Amino acid sequence: MNQIKPIAIYLPQFHPISENDKWWGKGFTEWTNVVKAKPRFEGHYQPHLPADLGFYDLRLEEARLTQEAMAKQYGIHGFCYYHYWFNGKRVLHEPLDRKMKNPKEDLPFMLCWANENWTRAWDGGIEDVLLQQNYSADDDREHIKFLLSYFKDERYIKVEGKPVFIFYKPDLFPDMASTIAIFREEARKENIELYLGCFERWIGWNKEKMQEYDFDAIIEFQPLSRTMRLYKEYLKKRKQTILKRLEIKFRKKLKWESKPSEKDFLVDYERFVDFDLQCNNRGVYPCITPMWDNTSRRVGQKATMLVNSTPELFKYWYQNKIKAENFKGLDEKFIFINAWNEWAEGNHLEPCQKWGKAYLKAII
Repeated sequence: MNQIKPIAIYLPQFHPISENDKWWGKGFTEWTNVVKAKPRFEGHYQPHLPADLGFYDLRLEEARLTQEAMAKQYGIHGFCYYHYWFNGKRVLHEPLDRKMKNPKEDLPFMLCWANENWTRAWDGGIEDVLLQQNYSADDDREHIKFLLSYFKDERYIKVEGKPVFIFYKPDLFPDMASTIAIFREEARKENIELYLGCFERWIGWNKEKMQEYDFDAIIEFQPLSRTMRLYKEYLKKRKQTILKRLEIKFRKKLKWESKPSEKDFLVDYERFVDFDLQCNNRGVYPCITPMWDNTSRRVGQKATMLVNSTPELFKYWYQNKIKAENFKGLDEKFIFINAWNEWAEGNHLEPCQKWGKAYLKAII
């Protein structure tokens, strides 16, 4: 357990699928969102455009192999692929399916079930559901039986021989404990013990919740995290004080959060990092993010941005999060990085035209 193991969250959206053709137009991929982003204020870094890897198609072996080679070069232990399952219907599975058949793609991996409805949130139709999650015991059994083939793969990331599987939004399950029990029961029929985790996100789950539902781990999800919820509360209280007038007067001088548009929520990256490190979120697998700006997914809507991020600040955050005390009581030295390639959320380790490989270099 001595080695730090960075796990980069991986989005498989970069290839056409029939569903996206139908909903968004022929040939739609995540790149469609990326290139349409516009700066919303002076100095706003948009659009985020790829450099070394270009506008790749994840159906191509060459693209996936190049990603894996780059990840290895800069110390990434493995990818955490988003896995999309809607009562037996899978989407965006082609990159991983092709990896499974290709021994040359040998970077370790794990899966996270992105268990939320697909909606038209990108264009304002949040209530317009495109694919819906319907939970049931029967579906849980069918699902885990399907997943077992991945868990048996020698490249799959395990803790003490147990495959790691993550639930993205555990709070959406009507009976999370039952789902976990079914997953464990069916896996044991194949002599597999599971290592089950969930992303903490806004909900701020603690060890008591983890034990209640029989999770093995809780993982931070930056920046949509417990830290951000606490930071928003902190900002709200601060604005209620007399210092609000000073903030308005000296905002630029003091580098406090500016608001070019009341529709957007801006947070200074350095201040957020310092606040996070003070939160001392022990007993939870750490997570960091190089950047965050979901402008391209929020055209005409409120966007959330971490502003003034730099590779140096990212490195500072990383080095502080991997200190030994942060892994006390944990079974492994995983640190999750959100993300490898969330380009439409301005959130990527992959080289961009502004920063090149600087964020990758920060973690070696």
